[in-house]
Parts: sequence; structure tokens; C-alpha cells
Amino acid sequence: MSTPHKLSQLAETLIGSEIVKLGADIKERIRQGARVYNFTVGDFDPSIFPIPIKLQQQIEKAYQEKHTNYPMAEGNLDLRQALQAFIKQYQGLNYETSEILVASGGRPLIYTIFRTICDAGDKVVYAVPSWNNNHYTHFVDCTHVVLEATAENNFMPTAAELKPHLTGATLLALCSPQNPTGTTFRKEELEAICDAVLEENAKRGPNEKKLYVMFDQMYWHLTYGNIKHYDPVSLRPEMKEFTLFVDAISKVFSSTGLRVGWGMGPVPVIAKMKSILTHMGAWAPMAEQKGLAEYLTDFPSIDQYLTTFKSEIHHRLTRIHDGLLQLKKDGFPIDAIAPEAAIYLTIKVDATGWKNSNGEVLANQAAVTQFLLNEASLAVVPFFAFGSKKENPWYRLSVGTCKKEEIDEMLGKLRKALSGLKKS
Repeated sequence: MSTPHKLSQLAETLIGSEIVKLGADIKERIRQGARVYNFTVGDFDPSIFPIPIKLQQQIEKAYQEKHTNYPMAEGNLDLRQALQAFIKQYQGLNYETSEILVASGGRPLIYTIFRTICDAGDKVVYAVPSWNNNHYTHFVDCTHVVLEATAENNFMPTAAELKPHLTGATLLALCSPQNPTGTTFRKEELEAICDAVLEENAKRGPNEKKLYVMFDQMYWHLTYGNIKHYDPVSLRPEMKEFTLFVDAISKVFSSTGLRVGWGMGPVPVIAKMKSILTHMGAWAPMAEQKGLAEYLTDFPSIDQYLTTFKSEIHHRLTRIHDGLLQLKKDGFPIDAIAPEAAIYLTIKVDATGWKNSNGEVLANQAAVTQFLLNEASLAVVPFFAFGSKKENPWYRLSVGTCKKEEIDEMLGKLRKALSGLKKS
């Protein structure tokens, strides 16, 4: 057996994705013939949620026209112009093409934001549960300032919680609608957070780093009922100097595999992000850029697609939410937060210490997660995978691959499994 090679500090200390680990277990079970209700993946089943047909046609046309070479490093001009109009139409924000950077999805943009703004040892403030902030902070060897958000606030951090930690911080990572919770910032709370950021930056001298906000709004089109999306720049125009948006077609158009994302922010930061992205080569494919540039100008088609798409997602979230609340009403250790946005439902299975049908005690939350998979064939992602404590009883349930005809079946199997539990 060969001696292991010594690798970089990053490689040796990087923690793998808990979601990927769970997904591998589920795939193996399915491969072996097991029936699993897989609500783990933040993705879509294209047979249930296809991309917009007109977007597909425009991309196919771009390939037929041989648009297969390198795109511009900052994103093709026609796409940035289309994004400029799209952002103005749907968000009411005015951004010049020089303030927009295109990449292969949101991840390269997030990474380049961290790389552009943060030095080793800088303070990065973020709340958990949240998607991958812990990993990106580790990538750039920064100091983690972590707040544990609570169910009382729908797992969204408050200004009162954040403000004491902003002194000397370099980056504040925010996400709304939130992954994994599917919840959103209320207007007054986000205004208070913006005011705290502006107040902190006003204290800093001309040669000091400013505090920037990374605002991940990947799911912002997917809000339901009376829920409205708010962003820092719309609420406080002065925040434009300190805000870096992350957005993409991944969720709004069920286009996770097409890999087109964009960032918006002040020119000096966007220009440096472009330089880093150039060395990474993480550009969105040329044909997808060309096709999207054409599609984004067709506002009626976009509106029509979103009306149907959102209705189908909301229907699934609501039915599952209502079913879980009925289980709660019937005395089972289940709870759920009303769906607000995205493709996620926040659910609680607080069964630690209970005994299963074999008389075995579910000693910890990991045992509860395994119980759900073994006894109810239900696969959901524990908030532990999003940076929360291991004993957090809350989970993310994603409906991107959910067939409507399976919902009652899943709820029935869950009820049967929970009926076998007894308090120890």
C-alpha cells in the first residue's frame, strides 16, 4: 500500500458535501430496487418541470448557427443588454452592462466574490442554516462568524442578531428566498440590516476595506401568495455601492444544467471578479448565452411560463405542508413552516429519544434521519448539512422532482412509520 501524498491545507481540511453523501446513499438504494421518495435534491426532474420551450428553441438555433466558440470574458454584450432590460422589467433596478458579469451559474460568481473581497483572516458573517457559506469561507481561509437562525424568525437572520458582528467584517452573506428554508426577508427587517451595514461603512476610513453584502437571490421569482421579494438596493439605493447580487436561470426557468448565471455590482468589484473568472474559465456556454439573450426579451413568454411553473411548485409545497400539519394535529412529532418561496419546505421531525417499532431508541437526529429513510422511504436533508448543529430537528424538503400523484402515497407511508414510534 502506497504512502498517502501530502496535499494542500485546503484539500486536507475541506469537508465534503453532506447533501452529496446523502444523495449517493439514496441512489444506491434506488439502484438496488428500493422505493424512495427523494426530496433531497435542489434540482428539477425535466420530465416534470421542463425548461421553457422558447428558450430551448433559441438555444438549439444558436447551436445550428455554430455559436460554439469562446464567449466574452464578462459575458456577451447582447446577453448583458438583455439582462439589463430583464432586471429593469422584473426588479426595477438600473444596472449598466459594465455592472453585470456572466458566468457558468451562481457558484463561480459566489467564489469570485469571496476571492475578490476577502483576504485570509477576514471576518465573514453568515447565518445557518444556509447553503455553502461555510465552505466558501473555508476556501478563502477567512474567519467564520456564524449565527444560528431560529424557527421563531422563519430561519432568517435579524438585524439585531447581525449588527454586533459587523464591526470589522469584510463580507455579509445573505440569501432571500433562503436555501434551504424557502423563507424570505420581510421588508422592515432587510431595511434594518441595510441600515446597519451603511452605519458600519460610515465608520470606516478611506483606506479601510468596506463591508460588502453578497445577496444571493437565486429563487426570487418563485414567491407565493402575498410574499414579496425585497433586495438591499431597492430598499436603500446607497447600498448599490456595497451590494453584490448573485442570480441565474437555474431556478427561475428550471434550467439548472444550462449553467448561465450573472452577478451585479459596482464596476471596480465586477471588473476584478471578471479577471479572476477569466483565469478560471468558468464562462457560460456561448450557445446558451445567445439563446438566453433572445429569450429574455420575450416578456409575455416569460410571464406565461412563470405562471404555470410557480403554480405547479406551490401546489406541491402546499399539499405536503397541509398533510404534515394534519400529522402534527394528530399528535405526531412533526411540524412545518408555511411555504413562502423557492422549491423548498422547512419541516421538523422532533423524534430524538423516541423508540421505533423494534423498541430501539432514536438516540440522536442522525438516527431520526435514518428512520425516515428506512421506515418511511422518505429522503430529506437535515439542516446539519447546511451548517446547523447536528441535533437540529429541522429538514429541507425539495419538490423539484416531486410527482403530484406520489404526495398522498408518501404522506400515508410517513404516517404509518410514525405510528410505530413510542415515547421512551
